[in-house]
Amino acid sequence: MFIFIECWKARPEWLSLTHDERSEYLNHLSSGINELAKTGAEIVTWSLNDTDTPHRIDYDYFAIWRFPTKELVVQFEQIIEQSGWYNYFEQVNLRGKESDPPTIIKHTIHNI
Repeated sequence: MFIFIECWKARPEWLSLTHDERSEYLNHLSSGINELAKTGAEIVTWSLNDTDTPHRIDYDYFAIWRFPTKELVVQFEQIIEQSGWYNYFEQVNLRGKESDPPTIIKHTIHNI
């Protein structure tokens, strides 16, 4: 399984849209997300980034996804790119194979 985390905030281009335009765009995107869910993609959470989080990154929203394969994550990334999402939102992403603390600790000790 692969985890994909995205953090985003609105660009001025998004803020300049009317509420109807925003709704129309997001409704269109929702249909693609629903199709993706049929392939095994799982939304773990979509959340607001708490403003009082210590060492907070400057993004308003985040989503955590779980995908059965890296190929499906890459397909999702392409869908987001092609949708024009990055025209409206500044975003950073994280992607990686699911792991556990001992594996990551070992990697941190030996590979950094």
